[in-house]
Amino acid sequence: MRIEEDLKLDFTDVLIRPKRSTLISRSEVDIRREFTFHHSGRKYSGIPIIAANMDYVGTVEMARALAKHQLSTALLKHYDEETLVAFFQEQGISQRTFYSMGIAKDDYAKFCRVFDRVGDAVELVCVDVANGYTKSFVDFIHKLRNTHPKITLMAGNVVTGEMTEELILGGVDIVKVGIGPGSVCTTRKMAGVGYPQLSAIIECADAAHGLGGLICADGGCTSPGDLAKAFGGGADFVMLGGMLAGHDECSSEFIEKNGVRKVPFYGMSSRTAMDKHAGGVANYRASEGKAVLLDYRGSVENTLQDILGGIRSACTYVGARRLKELSKRTTFIRVSRQTNDVFGDS
Repeated sequence: MRIEEDLKLDFTDVLIRPKRSTLISRSEVDIRREFTFHHSGRKYSGIPIIAANMDYVGTVEMARALAKHQLSTALLKHYDEETLVAFFQEQGISQRTFYSMGIAKDDYAKFCRVFDRVGDAVELVCVDVANGYTKSFVDFIHKLRNTHPKITLMAGNVVTGEMTEELILGGVDIVKVGIGPGSVCTTRKMAGVGYPQLSAIIECADAAHGLGGLICADGGCTSPGDLAKAFGGGADFVMLGGMLAGHDECSSEFIEKNGVRKVPFYGMSSRTAMDKHAGGVANYRASEGKAVLLDYRGSVENTLQDILGGIRSACTYVGARRLKELSKRTTFIRVSRQTNDVFGDS
């Protein structure tokens, strides 16, 4: 047993200090990014926000809606083969959509069948597991990179620099960072495992960028300001679940409760998700997610305006004309959580 006593921070522990700026209007801020992925060699241009591969978030309807605004989506991995083939054959959609998969034999077999049918239409692949520290996960990454060298590969989740480095050296282009910060994730409560998300982003970004790789901050964002902090901390991409849930594009059923329209949202390790996709919770494990009801929020368009507007505003406050400059101009100020809660919306 050992104890690390270095300070670790979450989004609620900091604010971004304003700096002198020559920007006149938020409209001057360019929040697009351009990357050339380290292993695939493919180029990316767009707004680096990704809808999470969760039920009622990573839907084909969400992918179509976000693609219009140059945002991306990681599709739910439980779509059947025919739905995936039909979707990836749509014109102009594949460059902004990640095919999602686990590491089981059936996952790999289905991916190979879809890839054989649509070919290079599957450019982006997300390999998603709860624990990115296992040998079986790393071995799978090596196998996938060797058999499909041209795909852009995002994989995780991890929270430490050394594992970020191992994944990039093993063929990952974008390392997914975050264990336990999600609004419907209970891993920290059930397993006692996790890492404060802002510190994880800062440390993993430092490790990734030193090797030419990228990171995606996955989880913990509950407001546009949290996305600004994630980008300010060095995240190249940010993945959103709860902030994009509850919209028309989520393809979820509506529930009337006390005269208010509600929609379900739950973690993919919750009992609800495992009952739906795996026939229940296996007798050797516990649920590590929860199910909640969210207010119905209409079209995702209004939410996107708030998210993108908040990021532009953050850039304006520190004088970053482009999103790429935000991390270079960000100074975090530590605050007490009580102060942040009381004064954060003033």
